[in-house]
Amino acid sequence: MSTPHRLAKTPVRLGTASWQLPLRALSATLAGLALLVLLVTVDLATGDFTIGIGEAFRALVIGDHPAHALLVRELRLPQATVAVLAGAALGLSGALTQTFARNPLASPDILGVTQGASLAAVLVIIGTTSAGHGGGLVDGPLQRFGLVPAAFAGGIAAAGLLWLLARRRGLDPQRLVLTGIAVSSVLTAGTQWLLVRASINDAASAQVWLYGNLNGRGWDHAVPVAVVLATMFPLSLLLGRHLNAIQLGHDTARGLGVRLPSTQLLTLLAAVLLAAAAVSAVGPLGFVAFVVPQIALRLTGGSRPPLVASMVYGACLVVTADLMCRTVLPPGVPAGVVTACVGAPYLIWLLIRTNRRHAA
Repeated sequence: MSTPHRLAKTPVRLGTASWQLPLRALSATLAGLALLVLLVTVDLATGDFTIGIGEAFRALVIGDHPAHALLVRELRLPQATVAVLAGAALGLSGALTQTFARNPLASPDILGVTQGASLAAVLVIIGTTSAGHGGGLVDGPLQRFGLVPAAFAGGIAAAGLLWLLARRRGLDPQRLVLTGIAVSSVLTAGTQWLLVRASINDAASAQVWLYGNLNGRGWDHAVPVAVVLATMFPLSLLLGRHLNAIQLGHDTARGLGVRLPSTQLLTLLAAVLLAAAAVSAVGPLGFVAFVVPQIALRLTGGSRPPLVASMVYGACLVVTADLMCRTVLPPGVPAGVVTACVGAPYLIWLLIRTNRRHAA
């Protein structure tokens, strides 16, 4: 009997290490990479001044046309790079969170990590604008460099609070999601309270960031996300084998030799850092970390959200949102609105599907 396509695997070797990669997952990931290259090229070619896709690629690689090279390399490439990195970080963070919780409803958005990073970032934005260091989000070095550590600290603090509240008598996935919803609601209320208390100008500056915006993003926004992604991606791959065992249940994972507390802590830490880095760069792009891992799971046909494919399709979604905001939607519409329009209907569909499954 022939092996089903979804179970067919190909060996991959790197020195003394080797992996068995499912062909369907490999094909879906490569297709996503091709789509990402196409989307980035189109993103670089379109805007207020549109050039051909071939001209954009030539300006990026060769740069023999000074005007096109300036437009592509200096003005559009940094923003596209931030979109790719932020989408990849959110996709990987969502895949880790959903695997960690063994729940498709779990994500940094629902568990409060994004809200914790947002609350801390709003504190910095409102505090620095009130102190006279600038009137907007990207005015002044204190605001620009203060957001990153603030978002990191807020995300980690929210995750720590979630861990303390949900780990009593073992970390139950359902309790984790319910506790995360409560934590995120409290943190969101805190953010809204800060906006109400702030002046109109300060609140407007913070609100622009809270919608999730890619406009005006440069290399200084890309570097922190790239550093965190380069650090957490290898760690995530090393955790992959243990994450497969966790899918079988905590007792089974312990029987297979998995050090459950340390594995859960490292997985949660990686997910938090990735989400906080993305949020610090572009604001809270809603539903990316929630939707993308489930889409990648259905494309690859695996037993858990795939890490690499989630990164690739997360980048595709955010680049698509950036492209739509600059070419299709009215000026000023943030990218977070696009991702929310994609994610909210999917959440409703997933809830209906889950309820029907439990009722059957």
